Amino acid sequence: MKQIIGGNWKMNGSRLASLEFLREMKRLGSEYASSDIVLFPPFTLLPLMTDAAADAGIETGGQDVFWLEKGAFTGEISPAMLVDAGASWFIAGHSERRHVIGETDEIVRRKLETGLETGLRGILCVGELIEEREAGKTEEVVRRQVQSALEGLDCVSPENFVIAYEPVWAIGTGLTATPDEADRMHSLIREWVAAIKSNDFADNTRIQYGGSVKPDNAAEILSRPSINGALVGGASLKPESFMDIIKAVPLQE
Repeated sequence: MKQIIGGNWKMNGSRLASLEFLREMKRLGSEYASSDIVLFPPFTLLPLMTDAAADAGIETGGQDVFWLEKGAFTGEISPAMLVDAGASWFIAGHSERRHVIGETDEIVRRKLETGLETGLRGILCVGELIEEREAGKTEEVVRRQVQSALEGLDCVSPENFVIAYEPVWAIGTGLTATPDEADRMHSLIREWVAAIKSNDFADNTRIQYGGSVKPDNAAEILSRPSINGALVGGASLKPESFMDIIKAVPLQE
């Protein structure tokens, strides 16, 4: 299974810096990477970056998406707008959308469904807060998020869908789940996906890890059998560190 490395720039980046980033990525060999690479810059940079990203072997996506095509929804971006901007991916349910903006499981489900129906490919983010982890509710919370997103969803397939397990307590904190912890959660998520969809669906669905992934821990994380990539935050803002993570992907047999 080909791994997928995503770079979520969040609210960072500028026109000049983004093009320089892509030039440097190509110089460092991004177009020859063994993994799929997807960058999620701010919406404003998508039209500028898409062609240069493709030249560097990189796809682009939106950090979020709305569930309707148009209307009086100030500040929102529809799936069709993402396509028009050159994006081929989107993220649904990132922890900062869930826990800072206040998005519910229902909202995440609607966004995922609408984005996939438009023809975009989606990354569904799931993960627990530190309070939920300390209360022993990690499995309960993550299973609920997976079920809410996937049950009865007919437009989803392993070809257009990725799950990112991102324990919220490990995002931007410098903390990270141990490789054993991450591998265990990824295995459980795959079991839950199999129960909702099928064994074949689960076996072919990529599940990536997100949560303070850096060059110095990427190899150990990405070598685990249940982990199929990484969703990278701060370390994706510099081409050298991002490429170090991409190069940490084990070669496929």
